[in-house]
Amino acid sequence: MRRLIIRLTAILAVCGFAAWQLSSPKSLPEAALADLVGDADAGAQVFHAAGCASCHAAPEARGDDKLVLVGGMRFASPFGTFIAPNISPDPTHGIGGWSKTDLANAMLYGTSPTGQHYYPAFPYGSYVRMKLRGDGLQDLANLHAFMQTLPASETPSQPHEVGFPFNIRRGLGLWKRVFLDDYWVASMPLESAPLQRGRYLVEALGHCGECHTPRNPVGAPINAQWLTGAANPSGEGRIPAINALDWSEKDIAYYLETGFTPDFDSAGGHMAAVVENLAKLPASDRAAIAAYLAALP
Repeated sequence: MRRLIIRLTAILAVCGFAAWQLSSPKSLPEAALADLVGDADAGAQVFHAAGCASCHAAPEARGDDKLVLVGGMRFASPFGTFIAPNISPDPTHGIGGWSKTDLANAMLYGTSPTGQHYYPAFPYGSYVRMKLRGDGLQDLANLHAFMQTLPASETPSQPHEVGFPFNIRRGLGLWKRVFLDDYWVASMPLESAPLQRGRYLVEALGHCGECHTPRNPVGAPINAQWLTGAANPSGEGRIPAINALDWSEKDIAYYLETGFTPDFDSAGGHMAAVVENLAKLPASDRAAIAAYLAALP
C-alpha cells in the first residue's frame, strides 16, 4: 500500500507539473518591438478598426467622450459577466505604464504584464492573427503610440463577476493551448492586395468572428461554422450570418459606412458601434472588407 501511495503521488506530481507548464502564459521577447517606432496617426486607424472604444468607453459615452477608455461596459455570458477594464493611459488604473510589448502580449496572447491570463471575452483569439501579416507588429506599435495620446481616467477597473471554476485563470492556459488559433480561417486563395487587406480586417483587427460565429460548450468559436451566425450571449435574439450575404460589394461597403442595408433597414445594438468605427476608416478599407465577405464561399 505504501508503494502504491508513493507511485500515485509521483504520478500526480508529474501530471500537476505538466499541467502547470502547459498552462503557462505565452509572451513575446521584450525586444520584439524594440526597433519599431509607433506612428500615432496610423495608430488611430488601427484603434478604430479594432473597435477599442466600442468596449472600453463608458456605456453611455458619446462623441469625444468615447475616447476616454474608462471601461465599465458589461458583457453577459454563460460563464459569468465580464466587465471591460480601464485601458486609458492612466499609469495606475489604466495601461499608461505598459510598453509596446506589453500591449502586444495582451492582444496576441491574452497575457498581462504580470503574466496573468486574460479571459477570451477580450478578443485576442482574433487579434492573434495580426502576427500573420508582415506589418502586424508595426500596427501594434502604432496603436500603442495612439493610445498614449488619449485622455487618462483615474477610475478603477471593476472585477469580473465570474464564479468557480471559471475564476481560476490558470486554466485559461490550457484553453489557449487548444483553441487559440494563429492561422487564417478562410482557406480560399487571396491573390489581390484588397482581398488580403479585407481578410486582415475581418479575421484579425475587426474580429468579426467573435460575434458572428457559434461557440462550443467551453466558449471557443467553432471555425467550421465560421461567420454562419450565433446566439446572442445576452440571450436575446440571434446574431446573423455574414458568410453568404446576397448583397453587392457596393451594398456591403455602404452599410459599413452608414449602417443602412439594401432592404432599408439599419444597424442596431453593438453593430451600430461597429459601423461608427468603420466609418472612420478609409473607403478603401471598407471596400476591402466588402470584397472579402463577398468572396467567401
